[in-house]
Amino acid sequence: MDFALTEEQRLLRQSLREFAEKELRPRAHEVDMTGEFPWENVRKMAALGLLGMNVPPAYGGSGADAVSYALATEELSRGCASTATIFSAVNSLTVPPLLKFGTETQKERWLPRLARGETLGAFALSEPQAGSDAAALRTTAARTGDGWVLNGRKVFCTCGNVSGVTLVFAVTDAAKGAHGISAFLVDTATKGYIMEKVEEKMGLHGSPTASLVFEDLHVADEDRLGAEGDGLNVAFSTLDGGRIGVAAMANGIAQAALEESIVYAKSRIQFGHPIADHEAIQWMLADMAVGIEAARLMVWRTAWLKDQGRPHTKEAAMTKLFATSHAAKVAVKAVQIHGGYGYVKDYAVERFFRDIKVYEIFEGTNEIQRIVIARSVLGA
Repeated sequence: MDFALTEEQRLLRQSLREFAEKELRPRAHEVDMTGEFPWENVRKMAALGLLGMNVPPAYGGSGADAVSYALATEELSRGCASTATIFSAVNSLTVPPLLKFGTETQKERWLPRLARGETLGAFALSEPQAGSDAAALRTTAARTGDGWVLNGRKVFCTCGNVSGVTLVFAVTDAAKGAHGISAFLVDTATKGYIMEKVEEKMGLHGSPTASLVFEDLHVADEDRLGAEGDGLNVAFSTLDGGRIGVAAMANGIAQAALEESIVYAKSRIQFGHPIADHEAIQWMLADMAVGIEAARLMVWRTAWLKDQGRPHTKEAAMTKLFATSHAAKVAVKAVQIHGGYGYVKDYAVERFFRDIKVYEIFEGTNEIQRIVIARSVLGA
């Protein structure tokens, strides 16, 4: 495999680094402190066509390859992780299942609007009692004469309070267990779509995480995504690709933490010398840099496999596991290098420390990734 980026990919990476540096990074602290949804950032991403990166040109997007998407995700996360998570909710969790399982009518209805940033998307799988055990859903979809009626509750739904379309998974035939779950494209303006609350989280304060309630919410049969009973296949295939994005976001946060740590280590004087002169600090910086580079190459390879149409479930799990675990270690080291200043909100590494933790949890906890990997290597 040739790990050299194409000229187009290099230009994309550079332009988005400049965008993140100019537009996102200066506002990241404010977004974190206020917890307000960064509409200005979203509008700027839409104007650049970023919300349509994974949308084919036929529907108004740019149809970027997976490697380019990973590059964009890392650079946006380096600037503002909350904004990058919103970007990912559209490009990783909404567009791919529409493309793979959607009808032409569904694609024409939603993809152009998502690409233009006229609406956002959300992915509603988890429930209070169903996190890693996705088959334990209790939200139901009962058949009616002209469609389905949804009742239930969802939690941990990124952008579920601001989305125009939410992909909802519900039980359509309880007797079939995991094969009795279906997916639905729900217009959030529909009566019965209720935003219960937005969680107060440790980090990613600008990326809302909503709890949703569905009360006799009517969905037309043509809004079912994929075949009846194929819901978990829709969910898991979406998460395979989504884990590439999660790993890329973790790399972006880790890279930002490393850069902040290098600047601080060179400027902080102790015992008459910059702390960067001390071997203990140098070794921490070296370990941080090595792991980031390894994680980045894993992301590129897994994204390349996706671009080639090759299986990448195991590789996506490995990449997500390694990148997020290492990024969490980088954040810890960054705080340590900053000493007491790393523990106060005036320094960005305090935010990185809080933001990165959830990446080890969402889109499949790292414990679940280990199960996926073990099953693959054991041939189970």
